[in-house]
Amino acid sequence: MSGTNDAGGPGGMNGTTDAGGTTDTDRVVLITGCSSGIGLETAVAAAGAGFRVVATMRDPDKAGPLLQAASGASVAVDVRRLDVTDEESIDACLKEVLAEYGRLDIVVNNAGGANSFATIETATMAEYRANLEVNFFGVVAVTRAALPHLRATGGRVVTVGSTRGLIGQPFNEGYSAAKFAVEGFFESLAPTVAAMGVSVVLVEPGPVLGTAWGPNSGLTREGLLTAAGPYADILERYMAWVADSGYPGAQNGAEVAEVVVEALKAENPDFRIPTSAWAREYAALKLVEVSGAAVQDMARTWLA
Repeated sequence: MSGTNDAGGPGGMNGTTDAGGTTDTDRVVLITGCSSGIGLETAVAAAGAGFRVVATMRDPDKAGPLLQAASGASVAVDVRRLDVTDEESIDACLKEVLAEYGRLDIVVNNAGGANSFATIETATMAEYRANLEVNFFGVVAVTRAALPHLRATGGRVVTVGSTRGLIGQPFNEGYSAAKFAVEGFFESLAPTVAAMGVSVVLVEPGPVLGTAWGPNSGLTREGLLTAAGPYADILERYMAWVADSGYPGAQNGAEVAEVVVEALKAENPDFRIPTSAWAREYAALKLVEVSGAAVQDMARTWLA
């Protein structure tokens, strides 16, 4: 199933031109998880910046908010079905995109889910595996399927990571573990595919308002404490800290999307891009060199 919002094309903007004569208006960007949040905002912002946007989601029947936002911004987005946990769905979507556009320049791995503040004794193994399936293996599967097409265009993989992939969050081990895995996967992959002309970028937000793992998640204090069992007292103290601190570093989806679109447009973006001054300072607690350049430069010498 696919749908296109034809409210004025890609903003009528003239794109920048690279050394090969390709403009942003030629470049095809596939974004996962576009039914809400960062994905929705990124799809609209990228279309406004002149990219041809393929906005994917598991259920295209939920595309209404995206299409409404695109219409309001007078841009076009092409909505298509893609479930990151289903390799057949990924392959089918990419086949459609290549048939329609003849190229793929950028993939934005955005789709994800969250551990609902449960620790290992109070969560099931099925919940942990589901978390890794969406937040890690889904990213790997989309990247793997897209790479042959990105090699053909000298393209880019941009992935929405998280500061939770650098510093673990109590009562969110599954999500943090998945994001740590994403960090390791791309830090390892980046120098290899760079030698093939493909760049890799990790965009690192902190807490994001309105997402399944932000303060607007719909989770209730009472429900979380009941489910926490013997950990209820510890969880209550943690939630009190969150409340007292005002959820530090929180951003909305549009703010994160601005950083993602800059990563799409940049000629030579950093490997790791925090989305705010808070995220940069937070990452610096763990990393000596936040952008990742030192590690990438070292690894590339191993492949020279």
